[in-house]
Amino acid sequence: MKKKILIVDDEPNIVMTLEYTFKKQDFEVFIARDGSEALQILENNIPDVVLLDIMMPNVDGYQTLKYIKETDSLTNTKVVFLTAKNKASDIEKGIKLGADKYLTKPFSVKKIVSEILELL
Repeated sequence: MKKKILIVDDEPNIVMTLEYTFKKQDFEVFIARDGSEALQILENNIPDVVLLDIMMPNVDGYQTLKYIKETDSLTNTKVVFLTAKNKASDIEKGIKLGADKYLTKPFSVKKIVSEILELL
């Protein structure tokens, strides 16, 4: 069965690159351009992993992570922050809130794929 990934980011180039990459890795890919779109997708789909930006319009990554952690059907869903927020305090906050991994932009696509595969 295909692994499912939800990519949540408001930067179209990042979304396109990651979508293409994960489809090549035989993932079923869902796309959300902000946290509110992610929440709508998560109502009807249970991805194996959510690749999540923090700084987005409407609902940010922290709020989206909180929703995932509080939703029983998503307890096995892994969450990986992919963000430009790269201070030690940001990383600490993300992990403390429950992110399984915290990756920073700019990023290597190969590294993201290997980190996601390792997590699953």
